[in-house]
Amino acid sequence: MGKTTQHRRMFTHAAGRSVDWRRKMSDHIAYALLVYTALQIFVTVGALKSGGSSLLPYLALIILVIAIIPACRRFEARWNVLTDEQAHDPELAPRYRHDRFTLWALAIGMPFALTGLFKGLALVLS
Repeated sequence: MGKTTQHRRMFTHAAGRSVDWRRKMSDHIAYALLVYTALQIFVTVGALKSGGSSLLPYLALIILVIAIIPACRRFEARWNVLTDEQAHDPELAPRYRHDRFTLWALAIGMPFALTGLFKGLALVLS
């Protein structure tokens, strides 16, 4: 059995249809935005409670909102331009895994990294 045949079988649903990379990435973007929003609220509210009267947590919140929307649009656009044939091509699996990992790293990491940066700035400036 050739490598391509193995890949096609590996990325086929039980009903016999191959994976639609566009739909899978769109689903991951939607879930990542939910996780991102929850983390953003949790981390920012924590910073606001411990930050006193500083405006830095609010600035971090604004930057987080401004940063995630273009990033998600880029991911969505990259996968939505695929033709129907390309959307089911098992050769795109490595690219999909890379983009999925990057998306989730951003969605989980950005709220913590940026809030930490702004908390550090608040300590230095106070």
